[in-house]
Amino acid sequence: MSDTQTKVKLTTTLGEIIIQLNTEKAPVSSANFLTYVNEGFYNGTIFHRIIPDFMAQGGGFDVKFDQKSVHGAIKNEANNGLKNTRGTLAMARTNDPHSATAQFFINYKDNSFLNHTSETSSGWGYAVFGEVIEGMDVVDAMAKEATSNRGGHENVPKTDIVIEKAEVVK
Repeated sequence: MSDTQTKVKLTTTLGEIIIQLNTEKAPVSSANFLTYVNEGFYNGTIFHRIIPDFMAQGGGFDVKFDQKSVHGAIKNEANNGLKNTRGTLAMARTNDPHSATAQFFINYKDNSFLNHTSETSSGWGYAVFGEVIEGMDVVDAMAKEATSNRGGHENVPKTDIVIEKAEVVK
């Protein structure tokens, strides 16, 4: 990705993460993510699902573990050629391939089984739209946090990992 791409800084309770978006190959997902960033939506949200050697998911719940209201779902762009490799960000979704809203995840390793293979319900995959360019040590530190079940969810960090602020940076 070129240096002219948009960058977002997530200031978390464990440190800073700098993400570079790929607005060229993932314009819909990038614009969606930036809408939430610019609205301050992610401020005060938590990473609510962390599975070491898989991924860290955030962007949907506040510190009270209440799910936040979101905009409408976006088109799945997993057919953009970007792969779910270590350090990439992808849109989280339900079983409906075109159901992503605000939640995203960061891949801890190459997760090729999440990549697009076909435009079928089982083949759509998860749309990569950016990558961590600084702070992967912070993401790795998240995987060391103890997890438990909370609010009907598994793999929730026992100590909240909060996105204190999400902002576009130069």
